[in-house]
Amino acid sequence: MKKIISDTHLNFTTSNKGEWLPRKSTQPLRKQTIPLPPFHSFLTHQTQLLIMASSPAAPMFLRRRTQAPRPAAPAPLPGDSSDDDGEYDDLCCEECGSGDAPAELLLCDKCDRGYHLFCLRPILVSVPKGSWFCRSCSNQKEVKSFPLVQTKIVDFFRIQKPSKPRKKPVEAIADSTKKRKRAGSLVMSKKRRKLLPFNPSEDPDRRLEQMRSLATALLASGTRFSDDLTYRRGMAPRSANRASLEKTGMQVLSKEDTQTLNLCKRMMDRGECPPLMVVLDPLEGFTVEADRFIKDLTIVTEYVGDVDYLEKREDDDGDSMMTLLSADDPAKSLVVCPYKHGNVARFINGINNHTPEGKRKQNLKCVRYDVDGECRVLLIANRDIPKGERLYYDYNGYEHEYPTEHFV
Repeated sequence: MKKIISDTHLNFTTSNKGEWLPRKSTQPLRKQTIPLPPFHSFLTHQTQLLIMASSPAAPMFLRRRTQAPRPAAPAPLPGDSSDDDGEYDDLCCEECGSGDAPAELLLCDKCDRGYHLFCLRPILVSVPKGSWFCRSCSNQKEVKSFPLVQTKIVDFFRIQKPSKPRKKPVEAIADSTKKRKRAGSLVMSKKRRKLLPFNPSEDPDRRLEQMRSLATALLASGTRFSDDLTYRRGMAPRSANRASLEKTGMQVLSKEDTQTLNLCKRMMDRGECPPLMVVLDPLEGFTVEADRFIKDLTIVTEYVGDVDYLEKREDDDGDSMMTLLSADDPAKSLVVCPYKHGNVARFINGINNHTPEGKRKQNLKCVRYDVDGECRVLLIANRDIPKGERLYYDYNGYEHEYPTEHFV
């Protein structure tokens, strides 16, 4: 979180999730005895805390992290040399059998077995604040697919019936453009790259499959579907979301692109979802792939969730927070928290930006825009995406603090 980079090609300002502070300790990690750095050092990858599996053929399980860490051990008395620094000298990872990288060995709070964060499947990016249990000690539940029943899917996504026959997204944009054209205009302007609306699958049965896959992932994560930013009592009010407070300024979404964004919202309201399928991968957890060809500059989705002040989330054990507003006054900075409310955006994974192969996977840009005076975060295709390709964007800006070196 709080990683901002500029893309000169598209004039984008990208907001990514999570910051990372390297650990100095060489001892295995015990969550209850490690002093925790600031909130944005522990924003973990959204799927890494939800699903664990021992192999691609093994059943997938949901692990809910508890919020009650064990009491910390009392501080040693001055001059007391009876510490337990050597207690874990021979500890090895149960998955790879190596004792290397002890600072990244996570200990189960029940059996004291060790696991490298990057050897878990899916990997954990950082240490959970609460108690953590390995597969053998946790009460894991198998992820159940959402029923493929139209009425249940309609209720889950609160789909509205269209009052008029729909037009294709391109036709709708073209009609609105014609209304704004002035006859006889000779004004020449520089050609600008326009954003495109997503193109839903034409087969309604296929759209049900796509929404079913998203409903399965949302239920597994305990998230209620929402396609808009939500403002809840006790959190930041909508009046706090003012793009004018952005300390470096924020790119303004043009009227035409705003209209395109609103068209995407209306399509989703009537059940014409973006052509995306949420799949469960043994290495990456929940991830998203294109279920239809997606053209460059297409608005794939908006990053949504509950809006709150950053300073109120410093001790949050969140996994997917996104910067919404970075103000000069830190007390006015905002984040998007997709834990209670969210959409498909929270399941789109990040690239390994430490390898050329990882960088080549990127096919989306995460962009913050000023939309009618409010901050919004959009995920936009930065190249043509063929059907079946998984979606990725870069969690890191120029700061390079999010630990993606073990990402697939």
